[in-house]
Amino acid sequence: MIDVPPQVKNLVQTPIPTRHGEFILHYYSNNLDKKEHVALVMGQVEGRDRVPVRIHSECFTGDVLGSRRCDCGEQLDMAMQMIKDSGFGVLIYLRQEGRGIGLLKKLQAYNLQDAGMDTVDANIHLGHLADEREYDIAALILENLKVKSVRLITNNPKKIDGLKKLGVDVVDRIPIVAAAHNDNLDYLKTKAKKMAHMLFERKK
Repeated sequence: MIDVPPQVKNLVQTPIPTRHGEFILHYYSNNLDKKEHVALVMGQVEGRDRVPVRIHSECFTGDVLGSRRCDCGEQLDMAMQMIKDSGFGVLIYLRQEGRGIGLLKKLQAYNLQDAGMDTVDANIHLGHLADEREYDIAALILENLKVKSVRLITNNPKKIDGLKKLGVDVVDRIPIVAAAHNDNLDYLKTKAKKMAHMLFERKK
């Protein structure tokens, strides 16, 4: 069997007006997971250094329903505004729900959390890792968009390390700290304590 290298194909680009300004939505196919990953691009990013980039993993409950159990929906909104404020940038939306375990398992993990587990222990109890996300497709999308180097909008040091190992030139980090409240405080504390997320800090 011939080993085929990972590939993405930029199949469609179309303007998407949003309350954060107009983005160009790029639809990608790939030969790794067959999922529908997309990139929202504002301004000229080809050949540019220090491009603000958010790699956002799908969260149906937070992004679509506005769930307050996590900070995902707020981070998505904040990242789009950050890119607008910069005048250019990329938001890659990866279809890896629930830190890679899928929607069904994530909802089951919610019930375990309500019974007393934290978000990490719940995933492990269900037979998964605390975080199963991968960033190969994000790296390929950035290569396709011809982005030279990025300022990564994230609080997650493992995301930075993972992208660097894939050859992405991450030259800076932009913090993205959503508001803590009663519904998400334990979740945020667990991410900071057990997953080393850099939370509860001011923007640079």
